[in-house]
Amino acid sequence: MKYKVFRCLILLTLFIPLYGWSEEMIKVKAIEIQGNKKTEKATIMSTIKTAEGDTFSPEKIQEDIKSIFELGSFDDIRIETEGFEGGLKVTFYVTEKPTIVEIIFEGNEKLETDKIKEKIKLSPGSFLNHSVIAENAERIRSYYEEESYYHATVLPIIKDISKEAVRLTYLINEGTKVSIREIKIEGNKAFSDGTIKKVIQTKSYWMFSWLDSTGTYKREVMREDLERIRAFYYNNGYIQVQVGEPRITLSEDRRNIDILIVISEGNQFKVKDLRAKGNTLFTTEELLKSMNTKEGEIFSRDKLRRDILTLTDLYSDKGHALANISPLISSDTETNTLQITLDIIEGGIVKVGRINIYGNEKTMDHVIRREVRLDEGDTFSTRLLRRSYERINNLNYFESAELSPEPRTGEDVVDINIKVKERSTGAVSIGGGYSSTDKFIGMTEISEGNLFGKGQFVRLRGEFSSKRTTYLLSLREPYLFGKPVSGGITLYKQEREYYNYKRKATGGSLTFGKSFTEFLSSSISYNYEIVNIYDIEPGSSIKITEQEGKRTTSSLEPGIVWDSRNSFLDPTSGSRHGIYALYAGGPLGGDNHFYKTLLDSSWYFPLFWDTAFMIRGRVGYAGGLGGKSLPLYERYYVGGINTVRGFRFGDAGPKDPSTGEDIGGNKQLIFNIEYIFPLLREIRLKGVIFYDAGTAFDDDEPVKFSELRKSVGGGLRWISPIGPLRVEWGYNLKPRDGEKRSLWEFTIGTFF
Repeated sequence: MKYKVFRCLILLTLFIPLYGWSEEMIKVKAIEIQGNKKTEKATIMSTIKTAEGDTFSPEKIQEDIKSIFELGSFDDIRIETEGFEGGLKVTFYVTEKPTIVEIIFEGNEKLETDKIKEKIKLSPGSFLNHSVIAENAERIRSYYEEESYYHATVLPIIKDISKEAVRLTYLINEGTKVSIREIKIEGNKAFSDGTIKKVIQTKSYWMFSWLDSTGTYKREVMREDLERIRAFYYNNGYIQVQVGEPRITLSEDRRNIDILIVISEGNQFKVKDLRAKGNTLFTTEELLKSMNTKEGEIFSRDKLRRDILTLTDLYSDKGHALANISPLISSDTETNTLQITLDIIEGGIVKVGRINIYGNEKTMDHVIRREVRLDEGDTFSTRLLRRSYERINNLNYFESAELSPEPRTGEDVVDINIKVKERSTGAVSIGGGYSSTDKFIGMTEISEGNLFGKGQFVRLRGEFSSKRTTYLLSLREPYLFGKPVSGGITLYKQEREYYNYKRKATGGSLTFGKSFTEFLSSSISYNYEIVNIYDIEPGSSIKITEQEGKRTTSSLEPGIVWDSRNSFLDPTSGSRHGIYALYAGGPLGGDNHFYKTLLDSSWYFPLFWDTAFMIRGRVGYAGGLGGKSLPLYERYYVGGINTVRGFRFGDAGPKDPSTGEDIGGNKQLIFNIEYIFPLLREIRLKGVIFYDAGTAFDDDEPVKFSELRKSVGGGLRWISPIGPLRVEWGYNLKPRDGEKRSLWEFTIGTFF
């Protein structure tokens, strides 16, 4: 800083007595700012302490100069004074720093320019400040270090464009990326190194690090890893644990780093006493019974947090939405035990105020509002709010949906704000692909899942392959006449070529459904179909030849379903159970007379790390009526991606003993077990490992568990922009003659 000021001030002070004035009598009559072009005069005036009407003070002027310099906008400040209206006029002459008109990054190839810009606190239009420029160069270098580029250098270069403008270039030399050679853990006695390393995301470099992006050091990830280690110990009773900052050591060749994490475990604590105070709505016994934290067990912080949420939900379901539960924990270091007291403030009954909906530009308010399980004026319930979120999310109209309760100040009222972000629900698709069953496929489809924003669904679809041609038109209204009654109509025409015959079908269905409770619903469909079986190969099974020709089917299909899944598209909790029946012929008319029944039950269990476990069972039974046989195309064909994976369509069922053809069965028994885990959360890509067991039984065969065909395998599931996509590989555990050992399959449109 340059102070070009005080000569005139000193002279002024020396000569004041000659005029008969004392210093205290000199008043500042005016203040002027000169030389500022970009900095507002008001900004400078708000910084200085000298004001019009004040007694002139050289010391205060010095402080004003320092304050103006601290604004960071000026290279030079000069002060002049002159007599003015019986006092002094003080003029601040300022010289502004040049402005940075452009910031350029050169040499960065590995890290994106936009990402680097996010790390600095400097932008075009800023005044030239060398210390700030150097500070931001260090920010860039630190960012490279976080991304494992320990050899990166950043050199700021300033080039004058004019007297008032400069260009700033950060010249970056990225160097080579440094890999993690070894992660060492010290001080751990209760848990092995391997157990702790499984908790953290930072991993040592290995041969496939280029695939899973492991083996590089990132400061933010390591900071989160330290917290993960602490949480792991807290959840295993080690409440005194201390985890030190990681010690990073660079190898001699500067290509690798070693990381040392030092842990001081302390002692493990158990829960000695668990009690509650302030509770009147529930007894202490009722509250403790609802908790997973138990006396005598090892303390877990996460378990206690979940228990508090559970208890808060209990109060919320009774209308006490603002109940507050605070755990008071006291420790006994001699016995290594804890006493936990739940301090409860129950609050009053809370009502629902306004329900506000935001973000829906297309979808009508009532389409969203009818899925909300709470009405204005109802007693508030967290459970019903959670269920409302699930129902809105299951509409599949929105990329995201947020339901947030907002308490009103001074009132026992909670407003509910629903904020949605709409996604495209209409699609025009023209494409092709390869199916494991139908080989090459061409497809065109026009669909709209939220027609006119009213929640109606319409689809027009055509599929073409060497073995199949399908045309389909489908319409569905989820709320007929504004009531929880759905209606739908489907028309279709299909031609399909099987191994030894061809099938042509034309038909349609009319469906009505009704919800009885939150999870219980039923439906009934009337179906009419005309089927022609032709071009049967000579020597085919009698079950095929007796079906030759054109026949009609007129049928009713009632069903009842209990569905408590948290998501229809990608469930991780809840269950779905369905009972279905189909009756054809008799008073309904038609050529075919038969019946079919199906029991279908699925259970989903959420596990650690956003993974889930699924088990599903299906039992089906069918038969002819009035002395007529079950139609060929209504028999159960087990095998394929939707039944038992690793088998071709129909291979896991009866075959004609003379020809070896798949003839289907009149009974089926299928079990599926899956473990589902996230791979890339941001694009909703998941992996799956499965075990399948199932088969179809012929008319004269009894159902035997020992006859089930079994397979194992894995695959990928992606909720893509064009719909759910499955790619799965099944391994036949006991192949028979003519069967493949393994099989890849894929499908688009629905998950298992």
